[in-house]
Amino acid sequence: MNLPLENIKVLDLTRVLAGPYCTMILADLGAEVIKVERPYTGDDSRAFGPYVENESMYFISINRNKKSITVNLKSDKGKDIIKELVKKVDIVVENFKPGTMERLGLGYDTLKSVNEKIIYAGLSGFGHYGPYSSRPAYDGVVQAMGGIMSITGQEGGEPTRVGSSIGDIFAGIFGAIGILSAINKRKVDRLGMKVDVSMLDCQVAVLENAISRYFATGKSPVPMGNKHSSVVPFEPFSTKDGKIMIAVGNDNLWLKFCTSINREDLKKDGRFKTNLLRYNNYDYLRPIIQKELIKKTTKEWEKILINEGIPSAPINNIEMLVNNEQVIARKMIQQIKHPKAGRVSIPGVPIKISGCSDDIRFSAPVLGQHTEEILKEYLSISSDNLEIMRKEEVI
Repeated sequence: MNLPLENIKVLDLTRVLAGPYCTMILADLGAEVIKVERPYTGDDSRAFGPYVENESMYFISINRNKKSITVNLKSDKGKDIIKELVKKVDIVVENFKPGTMERLGLGYDTLKSVNEKIIYAGLSGFGHYGPYSSRPAYDGVVQAMGGIMSITGQEGGEPTRVGSSIGDIFAGIFGAIGILSAINKRKVDRLGMKVDVSMLDCQVAVLENAISRYFATGKSPVPMGNKHSSVVPFEPFSTKDGKIMIAVGNDNLWLKFCTSINREDLKKDGRFKTNLLRYNNYDYLRPIIQKELIKKTTKEWEKILINEGIPSAPINNIEMLVNNEQVIARKMIQQIKHPKAGRVSIPGVPIKISGCSDDIRFSAPVLGQHTEEILKEYLSISSDNLEIMRKEEVI
């Protein structure tokens, strides 16, 4: 079976993370993604470490399955190239600060007049309207404003940024969902549309029950460390040689858990009979559980708990994660061959679709690797004209 998006062509004007993550999802699903970069320097993230053979692993990890061309968007000829390519593609994705594309003469209204079926996705810090629309943003700024830092970290400690750049990544994921929805709608009315995704909006959307807790209590939630806000026990505990995460998500699991730790008496203890009671009596319950778990190693407890059907896991570091048998079985670490960096390992494709390969088709491109190929194939530009454009620094 062909990949789901093999008939879709994407003009990718994005850089750094939110936009490239979005277009990586589309590329993984089979779309032909033409990544447009600045001549000479390219995407900002090409300058982000770590490096292998002077190639950015940051860039390589989020730009697989794409083709790179270089176009100077500030030159008239460069803008003409973009407009001509827009006639040939289905989707344009950009993550400039709102207003930048309009100043370049490449905003949605202009591109829609070139191709009425174009789906235009703009990913930005605060969206294409609203009082903060023109503000610059990076992941840390959005995590701070978006509230997630205020509920992350140790109890009584400082607000903490989440270790992964989830401000960017969620915008990329929601951007891909919006684009796929627009593709489906276009099948009905045969018209394109604009998809406007704000990193701040995405942070609000993923705050889970924190916003609900605020409206229910009138109080802003605060960091709770590894404790769950409403489920007990649901946190790591120390073992004889380390720590193990345990998630007892309902009352039936609680009964099994009591058996697992050889504390049948806890089943009859009125303080712990329901999750609400366990939550209200957390300060009594936690030391009881901890006293039992310290008696065995993490591996011993993992085997016991999994055999009883209790959700649990050791707290892996990254080395442990990438060598985990489940991660390996699902090909979530794949090795690719990069033209300059050679063989490197990167995260695999998380969307598994029956009948479709989840192999990474090809590595992230070197800067401008496909300029000649794309401009000849899509726009029938001759080698002589390409050479003139290079001298004029158009490409």
